[in-house]
Amino acid sequence: MIYADNAATTKISDIAFSKMLPFLQEQYGNASSQYSFGVKARRAVKQSRRQVADAIGADISEITFTSGGSEGNSWVLQSVSVLFREEPIHIITSSIEHHSVLNACHTLKERGIAVTYLPVDSNGYVSTDDVESALCPDTKLVSVMLANNEIGTLQPIQEIGKLLREKSILFHTDAVQAVGHIPVNVKDLQVDFLTASAHKFNGAKGTGFLYIRSGLDLPQLVFGGEQEQGQRAGTENVAGIVALGYALEESITNMVNERARLISLIRATANGLRAAISELIINAENAERLPGTLNVTFPHASGETMMHLLDLKEICVSTSSACNSGKDNPSHVLLALGLTEDQAKSSIRISYGKYNTAKEADKIVATIDESYAKIVEMRSTK
Repeated sequence: MIYADNAATTKISDIAFSKMLPFLQEQYGNASSQYSFGVKARRAVKQSRRQVADAIGADISEITFTSGGSEGNSWVLQSVSVLFREEPIHIITSSIEHHSVLNACHTLKERGIAVTYLPVDSNGYVSTDDVESALCPDTKLVSVMLANNEIGTLQPIQEIGKLLREKSILFHTDAVQAVGHIPVNVKDLQVDFLTASAHKFNGAKGTGFLYIRSGLDLPQLVFGGEQEQGQRAGTENVAGIVALGYALEESITNMVNERARLISLIRATANGLRAAISELIINAENAERLPGTLNVTFPHASGETMMHLLDLKEICVSTSSACNSGKDNPSHVLLALGLTEDQAKSSIRISYGKYNTAKEADKIVATIDESYAKIVEMRSTK
């Protein structure tokens, strides 16, 4: 099998798996217990918190472990209605955010909170000028993702962060696709909240973290014990947290070489597909993108058909975000770029990771070429 859907999830790394395994078997103590068996688990959680803080330029007190990106995003967005419940509230986000942000904003809007959805250009960029123009006296939070999960476009978060910090407006970025793949420093970005998910950088599913800038407080998410600085009660997922720390540390260590390798794979795939299918469209082609993400549109074939034909050849790609799979709706991201509904439904995403090879990329190009030719031939005989 060739797995080329790493934007959806990744294989846990050997290092992360080996480090988490003892905390599922030999060292399975509760991190909140006071005896030595529990203390070992608590120290492991603290070490992972340090690994995360070092990776993103934060302090350990600013890191809260969560179940993943969707929980962190929902926590930040929902908190706004509590933090500013006595005041008019306006939120700004982009039209291409992950559904965990968009759906939270839809719910808040139903509760009477004003929400502005910023447009993007044909490369998926959010304009800093558009952010500034949308600001009003009631704006309490801006949420713009660092890297898009479907097209890979990197947003000008540092510019937006500088603007909002000067105006004392809270700023959240969904960095789920970015952390572990490109340099991320919360001080440079000037964000107040940042979310990440371990399974996007070869950690274990079900773990993530939320960065909360020192001096800021969010309403308690889960009631009960004093875990996660009293903000998120419940027995810690020690094994998952340990895997997260080591997976992120490994990703940071290898980032420069891995970035160059992934860019090479994507370039070879894009060039190969363009040579084989002249009418192919590469979405957000001129954008600064994540190193391993490629989104393409086929004028004469549905993305779903292409995906299933590739699946028959044991190649895994996707037609949209995994959170929107199984639905016949066109990608909201591609529509925001200006694609028609038919074009959006004729697209697939290829996303490479640390275990993909040049040989696999060549196989993907050849298989797509073969599959597309069959579809075009069938259409011409109807």
